[in-house]
Amino acid sequence: MLALQQDATNQPAVARDIPTPTPTAGEVLVKLRAAALNHRDVWIQKGQYAGIKLPCTLGADGSGEVAALGDGVREVAVGDAVIIYPGVAWGNNQVAQGRDFRVLGMPDPGVFAEYHATPADYLRPKPAHLDWAQAAALPLAGLTAYRAAFSRAQLQAGERVLVTGIGGGVALTAAQFCAAAGAEVWVTSGEDEKLARALAL
Repeated sequence: MLALQQDATNQPAVARDIPTPTPTAGEVLVKLRAAALNHRDVWIQKGQYAGIKLPCTLGADGSGEVAALGDGVREVAVGDAVIIYPGVAWGNNQVAQGRDFRVLGMPDPGVFAEYHATPADYLRPKPAHLDWAQAAALPLAGLTAYRAAFSRAQLQAGERVLVTGIGGGVALTAAQFCAAAGAEVWVTSGEDEKLARALAL
């Protein structure tokens, strides 16, 4: 299969053929239909991310179809449309991640590949109203925004919320989540175009 790999910092990523993973017990092989670029991928490429371990297959966010099942998998079936949860080993504390927490795409193999093997419980059904690209762009930014607004801040309908730096994935997603929850959303940006885009949401 083809995968986009980073061999060294400050160098272009390289598309190369690597072996297609085989799902082990409890794992699922997903055929990627879309993957999303996060600023994290750029930071890794530039050497501006903590604990870089290379080489690696980049990419945290992806959506696709279940292609094969490892032994014991019952949660999904071949052909199911899924979103891949990018957080690995969060831990048992719902408020803060554990010491072993990491994100797909470095050091663990990421989703910038034709196939990705992942534990079955890291998959969620792709919402039918989202296309593949929209679904792929949701997990990392969406979960970060959700946790900030609802797990940490406990946002309630009618409250005011300020989202700074509107224009990035997390900020745009947070503004939409907060507005959908009935909050009064205020945003800031140094660029009129980004403010206009946020107001159009």
